Amino acid sequence: MESEAQKPAAVQPESDAHPLLKPEPETPNPQSISAVSNQTIEEEMDNKYAAFVRRDVYGTMGRGDLPWPEKFLLGFAVVFLVPIRVAAAAYILVFYYLICRICTAFLAPNREDGGQEDYAHMGGWRRAVIVQSGRFLSRVLLFVFGFYSISEANRGFDADGQFDSQFTTEEGERPGVIVSNHVSYIDILYHMSSSFPSFVAKRSVARLPLVGLISKCLGCVYVQRELKSSDFKGASVVVSERIREAHINKFAPKMMLFPEGTTTNGDYLLPFKTGAFLAKAPVLPVILRYPYDRFSPAWDSISGVRHVIYLLCQFANYIEVTHLPVYNPSEQEKEDPRLYAENVRRLMAHEGNLVISDIGLAEKRVYHAALNGLLFER
Repeated sequence: MESEAQKPAAVQPESDAHPLLKPEPETPNPQSISAVSNQTIEEEMDNKYAAFVRRDVYGTMGRGDLPWPEKFLLGFAVVFLVPIRVAAAAYILVFYYLICRICTAFLAPNREDGGQEDYAHMGGWRRAVIVQSGRFLSRVLLFVFGFYSISEANRGFDADGQFDSQFTTEEGERPGVIVSNHVSYIDILYHMSSSFPSFVAKRSVARLPLVGLISKCLGCVYVQRELKSSDFKGASVVVSERIREAHINKFAPKMMLFPEGTTTNGDYLLPFKTGAFLAKAPVLPVILRYPYDRFSPAWDSISGVRHVIYLLCQFANYIEVTHLPVYNPSEQEKEDPRLYAENVRRLMAHEGNLVISDIGLAEKRVYHAALNGLLFER
């Protein structure tokens, strides 16, 4: 009992002499949380949809925060450079339309099943004038847009100009189709200046003023989704027939296809569609790159109008082109268009130092929708 009486009392904590000065827990700022969250989402999307991410000065969707020197250059170009280039491009377009109109006067277009019609199968001086003037004026138009010089290289050739044996080619084979990676609408102008091939286009293009007649002179194959009747050939059937025709007949218009089906930022190669490989004919692979310092000519995640304006505002633009040898399919590839397409894709990726990607147009649409959603939240 005595020991319990002598047991010291428990020490009580001292009371806070200044309770009102006690620090309160910090409340997170909703705006900072939202900014961090959006930044995290953007980083995740950049990794998932890397093939469509812009990495130039103008940033995502061309809406980045520009430094003042860049804003000054942009404003100067809008006032002085853009009007000159637009006027020159319009003059070239009208001039070439008049050439096409004169050369096709009093001639009926070549008509095929499926509502296809073109002037690309005519011969003689008319066809020669259309092709040569088209190639020349396409190059002039590239010059107007700031592509003053084009760097071109041929892979698979030795010092004497002979094919390198490491490539699956046979000298003397004529390709039926050119296949190219797709980076920008500028791709079309380059190929017109280089080989003046036929493209695949929407049916509505044929009805456009000026451009409609030019597309018929190119021999474009029109995609007509609204017609489902069995009396009409599908676009893939017409394309395959055109490819076989060009492979056999050197005077037939050559087809030009972008098997990715959409554009990228130029550093990646998407899965190939099989349309260019169903004809079992040799293909001619071409790789396009667009080096840049400020604005990337790649049409990936930026609106068409904004892209055209920025492109015209840039004083100098650049194209690097790599021509690979004609690729002749093996018997196994002829029987399996998917294998044929994949082998050509891997060859182009290797020779062009491009990254293989497994995403495509569907993922690009999702990416664009997500970017627009983030932009709206801001």
